[in-house]
Amino acid sequence: MSAQDTIAVGRRVLETEAQALGRMATELGAPFADAVETLHSAKGRIVCTGIGKSGHVARKIAATLASTGSAAIFVHPSEASHGDLGMIGQDDVILALSKTGETRELADVIAYAARFAIPLIAITAAPEGTLARAADIVLLIPDAPEATDAVNAPTTSTTLQIAMGDALAVALLERRGFRPQDFRVFHPGGKLGAMLRTAADLMHGREDLPLVGPDTPMRQALLVMTQMRWGVVGVVDPQGRLLGAITDGDLRRHIDGLMDHTAGEVMTPGPKKAVSPDMLAGEALALMSDPAPAVTVLFVVEDGKPVGILHVHDLLRAGVM
Repeated sequence: MSAQDTIAVGRRVLETEAQALGRMATELGAPFADAVETLHSAKGRIVCTGIGKSGHVARKIAATLASTGSAAIFVHPSEASHGDLGMIGQDDVILALSKTGETRELADVIAYAARFAIPLIAITAAPEGTLARAADIVLLIPDAPEATDAVNAPTTSTTLQIAMGDALAVALLERRGFRPQDFRVFHPGGKLGAMLRTAADLMHGREDLPLVGPDTPMRQALLVMTQMRWGVVGVVDPQGRLLGAITDGDLRRHIDGLMDHTAGEVMTPGPKKAVSPDMLAGEALALMSDPAPAVTVLFVVEDGKPVGILHVHDLLRAGVM
């Protein structure tokens, strides 16, 4: 098998699955909205279940839902038949996956849902299957060809199941008004967690702020700028509101007769770049990198008053990049 033959197989698989995804998007209708509302209004948890490859997908969907703010767990249907049905409460919603809808291991879960009037949502390709007939809401995936030629291995069908689970998770996320700040609670580690930390998490506090008044002679302002080692000094009014900042660029622009000026005369009003305590670290880094102009230090400002200072090195040490 040549390299070109191998590439052709890969392309065929991707095209087959892409076509099925497009078909599913076109056919998505009212049951999807009903499913989202049912999941959103659940007082308990979303219990995802399935066997085999559908079980792996159900476990992934549960993880995605949990990471986006929905209380979700995976219950293995075989284990459910041996005691784990007790993990499913009457306030829960069951999300069951089976391409054929005839998975015998789901029988006890289906019966349990009916007995205790627990809402059952099915993701299946069989509208007349046992699972679909028992379900309160049926989310149909296309009964599209699997991406294999000779072996009918779950490929296209599991891709469709994953995509449907993602669609539910994102719709729930937006239905709930889930924000990046909320997402950070569930992702404290790694680069994602770093990007979702806030300026308040990483900033240096008031005791480290280089601040002077507008009438401060530049000789004294330079001493503060040097002692605090930020390469910048903020200029505040008597009420503590930030009027502007002095950077190396301002010093160069006023090099002639610099010591004859006050901080208010040399500063750049604004400053042009400042952040709020709740700005995400990733957004702060993007603001620093913006060439209009690029900066390495940002004042953290609340109600017009500086409450902290943030250096690009603080972001890089935290893993924001």
